[in-house]
Order: sequence, then structure tokens, then C-alpha cells
Amino acid sequence: MAGGVGATYLGMQALGLLNTPPASAQAFALPAGSGRGRSIAILGGGIAGLVAAYELRQAGWNVTLLEARDRIGGRVWTVRGGDRIVQTGRPDQVARFADGMYFNAGAARIPAAHHTILGYAKAFGVPIEAMVNTNRAARWDFGGRAYTNRQMVHDLRGRMSELLAKAIDRGSLDQDMTAGDKSAMRGFLNFYGSLDRDGGYRPDGRSGYAELPGGYEVGGAAAPAMTLPELMSRESWGLPLVFEEFFDQQAPMFQPVGGMDRIAAAIYERVRPAVRLNSPALEIRRRSEGVRIVHGPGRQALDADYCLCTLPLPLLQKVANDFSPAKREAIRDDPYLSSVKVAFEAPRFWEDEGIYGGLGWSDQANENLIYPSGGWHSPRGVLVAAYTAGWTGPDNPRLFTAMSHEERYRICRESVERLHPGKSALMDKPATVAWGLTPWSEGVGPDSRRWNNRGTGFYAELMRPEGPIFFAGEHLSYVHFWQEGAALSAHEAMKKLHAAAASRAAAAT
Repeated sequence: MAGGVGATYLGMQALGLLNTPPASAQAFALPAGSGRGRSIAILGGGIAGLVAAYELRQAGWNVTLLEARDRIGGRVWTVRGGDRIVQTGRPDQVARFADGMYFNAGAARIPAAHHTILGYAKAFGVPIEAMVNTNRAARWDFGGRAYTNRQMVHDLRGRMSELLAKAIDRGSLDQDMTAGDKSAMRGFLNFYGSLDRDGGYRPDGRSGYAELPGGYEVGGAAAPAMTLPELMSRESWGLPLVFEEFFDQQAPMFQPVGGMDRIAAAIYERVRPAVRLNSPALEIRRRSEGVRIVHGPGRQALDADYCLCTLPLPLLQKVANDFSPAKREAIRDDPYLSSVKVAFEAPRFWEDEGIYGGLGWSDQANENLIYPSGGWHSPRGVLVAAYTAGWTGPDNPRLFTAMSHEERYRICRESVERLHPGKSALMDKPATVAWGLTPWSEGVGPDSRRWNNRGTGFYAELMRPEGPIFFAGEHLSYVHFWQEGAALSAHEAMKKLHAAAASRAAAAT
């Protein structure tokens, strides 16, 4: 009977007759009181470590969380006025943003599909607002010339539609389409691609106006269309053209009000007594059935029944341990990808030009701009004038990381000047963060060329507990580089931990 019910349920779900929420939308909770009498050391105060600390304390565990920095959040880092930015091999910076201004130096947005991290925000009363991830008015800086997003998207759509219409009209698709299908497709393309009766692309204003429509007899004039050779001239246009179509970049996107670190801060407030800041892990050792963690400047020893390690792999490689050879091989030297951001405070000159939020793009080393998604018509805002991650050139993160702060600022100003002539001089109070040079991070995440093939042995080994030592972090998820991946990885690790603790208790009786 149970098997029949299960098969029926799965069949109805497959046919769309049941509206079943995704697994990540389900509330996570360990059995109440299941951790009573048990202790655990959590290494790392990023999202994975904070989520685990909260859930384990809720279940009665005695939790101690060790964080190397003087702050929590890991790569979820919001820089405000007065904050010190430490970069290896570079002079320290002190952010000079005005009160209420901030710079999300790490995590930049939250997709609507990330139910787990949004669930924690809701549970802890963290207000959320829209993050404008796409704006057709935003501009692209390519080849020393500025284009609007709408011009690129709609002119390309029109030219591609024009080609398809010509192929249909010339009979090139007669073997693939019926006469009725061809007629229907041509009718669709006429509207979709703004085509005239002869199948030629004729801009209708979707891609912008050379003269805006106005009152009375001011009908406006559509901007002239780019040619297909112009549109195909730069391979680096490919990602910006489809960026908003990726599953985890589709509107609506969100951000916590007041800075991306607000969710991490809300969790921290609920686990603060368990957290020790400025306490980097120096050794991870097994001791009898438990663990001993040597940590902090004074090499203090912390004994616990279990350990949950959420450290990024470049850091874990440097921690003395007695892991198995297989585990050591899995965490072998594998540098994380770098990423660089640069931010300026400025009057909101972009809003005077009709740009309210969204992304700008560049084929220079700064690659990506992020306009603020709130505070409309306020006197000033923080413009992220560089978000370099290999978006438009695979070598850009390495090149931009190697540059001095002043070189990065210069490239950003030049790019902004092309996008907003005469306005770059208004940008001041710059700050920059290169994650490859950021202590206790040393990058933003694993090289996807290795991580895309998670079916290989190293990934299975990293998920496997090392006796009483368990592992979590966004790198142990299929949602890496995101807060969601860190939280979901922590959930999976806690399931394994709970099962292991219950098994040990059963064996003891």
C-alpha cells in the first residue's frame, strides 16, 4: 500500500498535478534536544558556519564557533565608512563612505529561487528589497564606445529575426516546416523582431530613440539600427547579452536593506555567545573519539566531540591536521579564483540620465558596473565601478588583481567617463577589494574547470566525514559562489552529523 501511494504521488508530481515546493524551500530543523550533552567545534564564521551554529544550538548542542577574522560573514562582506580593508601586500585602506553608504565587497545579490537564505532572512526579520540586476537603460563600454543595453538586445533580436524571416521566404526551411508553420512563424517574427512586410528589421523604439517622443507633434525618431557585422564583432558581448537569462540571475533579484551582510549579522546575534573572533584554527587533531582544535594567537586548545569545518580549501591546506592521505589529496593545492571590486561614492549622476539600478558592462579590466538599487533621488550613492570575475575576459581577474589600487581607480574612471561623459571627476572616496589578496579568504571560490565535474573522486572525498570531523561550505554544493550553497551544504553536513551522533549513542548503549 505504501509503495502504491508513493508511486501515485510521484506520478502526480511528474504530471504537474501537485504543487510541491523544492527541497530547499522546506524548513530545516534537527530533532529538538538531539544534541543535548554533545559538543562541537565549528571552524569558520561564514554563512555555512553561522547556519550550522544556529541550527545545532537550537537542537541543544554545545557549540563553539572559531572565526579567524574580527568579523563574521566570510565572503559576505559589506564595507562601511570607517572600516579597515586589509589586503596582502598592499597598503591598508580605511573606507570613507558617508553615514548610510555601503559597498558590498563580496556577495552582491540573492536570486528569488534561493529559498533557504531568503527563509532565514524572513525568519529573523531582515527586510529585503529588490536588487535591479537588469536595466535596459544601462550602458556597455566596448571598443571605446558606449552602447545601451536595450540597443544591443533589441538590435540583435531584430537582426536574427530578419535572417530567419529571409530563410523562410527563400524556402530554405521548406523541408522542416509546413506552409502553415511558416506563415505562423513569419507573423510571429514580424512582431517579435520588429520586421517590416518584406522581412527587414525596422527599429520601432524598443532599442531606443535618437529623438524621444514628446507632446503634440513630437513623434520621436527611433535610433538607427546596428548592423549584424557590428553586433557580431566582439565575442565578449556574449555573456552580457545572456547574463539575465541564467537561472540564478533572472528577475526578480533581492538584497537585504542596508547591506548584504544583514542576514549574516542577524544569525550572528542569535549565536553570539558561541562565537570566538580572531581565533584562526591552527591544528585539527583527532583525540580519542573526539577532536582537539588548536587555535588563536595563544595556541589555545579546544576539545569537542565533533568538528564541522567550513574553511575554504586554500586555508584548510595550511592547517596542520592528521587527515587521511585521501582527504589531503582532495584538498590539495588548488588556488581559488580571484575577483576584484572597486567602489566610489558620488552624486547620483546616472539617475539624471535615466539609469536606476542595473549593470553596466565593459571590455576593459573593470568588466562590470553595479548601479545602486535603492535610495532613488538621494543626493549621493555608491557606484561599484568594477566587478572583475572573468565576465568579458578570462585573464581580467589576474590582471586586475596585480594592479595597484591607483591603476584600478584609473581604469574605472576612464570607463565611467566613456559611459557618462564629464562625470567621472565627480567620483571620490574610492575603495577596492581583491579577494585573492584578502586574508582568510584567498579567493572567491574553486576553479569551475575542476568543480564542474563533481562526479570525480575528490568531491566525494571532500563530502566524506573524517571520523568525527565533518565538512561544509559553498564549495560542497552545486550552488557554489552563493550564500544558498553555503547554507544548503551546512544542512547536509548536519544531517550526516546527526546520524553519526545517534549511531555512536546507540553503540554506547
